[in-house]
Amino acid sequence: MSRLTSAVIRQKALETGFDVCGIARAETYPELTYLREWLRAGYAGEMQYMHRTAERRADVRRLLPSARSVIVAASLYNVDRPYSTEIADPGEAIVSRYAWGEDYHEVMRARLDALLDWMRAEHDGPFDARAYVDTGPVQERVYAQHAGVGWIGKNTCVINPGLGSWIFLSEIICSLDLEPDQAALDQCGSCTLCLEACPTHAIVEPWKLDATRCLSYLTIELRGSIPEPWRDAVGAHVYGCDICQDVCPWNHHAPLSLDPAWLPRPAFDRPRLIALWRRSDAELGGLLQKSAMSRAGLEGLRRNVAVALGNSRETGARGALDESDSERPSARAPLVAEHVEWARSKLSKT
Repeated sequence: MSRLTSAVIRQKALETGFDVCGIARAETYPELTYLREWLRAGYAGEMQYMHRTAERRADVRRLLPSARSVIVAASLYNVDRPYSTEIADPGEAIVSRYAWGEDYHEVMRARLDALLDWMRAEHDGPFDARAYVDTGPVQERVYAQHAGVGWIGKNTCVINPGLGSWIFLSEIICSLDLEPDQAALDQCGSCTLCLEACPTHAIVEPWKLDATRCLSYLTIELRGSIPEPWRDAVGAHVYGCDICQDVCPWNHHAPLSLDPAWLPRPAFDRPRLIALWRRSDAELGGLLQKSAMSRAGLEGLRRNVAVALGNSRETGARGALDESDSERPSARAPLVAEHVEWARSKLSKT
């Protein structure tokens, strides 16, 4: 009788396009309980879905009662471009590294489905399984740590000792009783560079992130106005932030991915703020399709670019904001207009 083993699953995951794969037991780990404390502290901000799914996130067996194993597969997305902390030009728009290429949800899901299809074909007899890429109610970082994929760093990102933290996570929860890997050990040591580098001090203490201060939350998850106290800190960030990963010593010599899926699309390959602002709604909307950046939405992205232009002090920024163009109706939306006025005011003082 053919039986899937952890070793053959890990090997097939690599052949399918993943860079690392590990297996954890579907158990109630101590780290899973921290979510409730984090939510009570108000660190989730407007992310109400975190509250709605908190009970399901407490244990994968609430998603799949028969679950016995969690297969965690990860892909490296670090491509050959400068880190954001190496960019000195304030007129260059900063987009989080994970959003440069194709939508990782779709790419990773296709690979995960291929792995799961292979598992079903190889195994004699049916088994239960559910696959997730980021959007499911799963505390994937906890399972990644217990699967040996990497430890949860002080910046709350999963860090693999060979790949760094530039990795996408995905998981297959299944009823197969698979041999687990050794859990990854914390190797952050006494380093606090990520806490010190965060421009809004969102990492309030090691392993504790106040999302309401995080530039990724402010430029992606927040649907309303960016609070004025944080607008200067946004700098040139128009979608997400990588600073706490840029400064991490484990990323100083991180390997590069040659996977074409993660290469920057031309429009987001070190784009200029003014050029982004001047794109029509049709152009920007088209660029957001099949992109992880679609989460911010057109008006959200416009809002972010307006703030970044206000911070840029770039010649021509005020002129670009003053332009009236019928092809950019989103620029006149109340949410965006508020941030445009703030940017104009700031530029008039420089």
